[in-house]
Amino acid sequence: MDARLSQAEVCHPDELDEEFDTFPTTRPSDIVRMRYDRLRSVAGRVQTVVGDLATQGERAQALLSWRDSRATAIFIIFSLIWAVFIYITPFQVIAIIVGLFMLRHPRFRSKLPSVPVNFFKRLPSKSDAMF
Repeated sequence: MDARLSQAEVCHPDELDEEFDTFPTTRPSDIVRMRYDRLRSVAGRVQTVVGDLATQGERAQALLSWRDSRATAIFIIFSLIWAVFIYITPFQVIAIIVGLFMLRHPRFRSKLPSVPVNFFKRLPSKSDAMF
């Protein structure tokens, strides 16, 4: 095994010290406090990302559970037609169309979000509801 693949040489010495510390710790309390603060900040960022993903999932669920059953049926039929179109069209054509759209000149871009993105962001999520 190549020891260079372990990435141990790029690790910060404090992280290695944390890994090989005994239980209960023998380090001073300020070092332990610093470790917990770092852990708390990373956990906060993870919780924010997971919350954002949950909000997007709730919005996607809101697309399929409208109060108006006709709107839900129209959306499902439109999604089915779109899925058939994407299935029939070769992947290279779809990739070229998406690539050309994403790489268009800034003059042809709008400062406002696109209509589908704006519609999706305005859908309700459970974080928007008051209980």
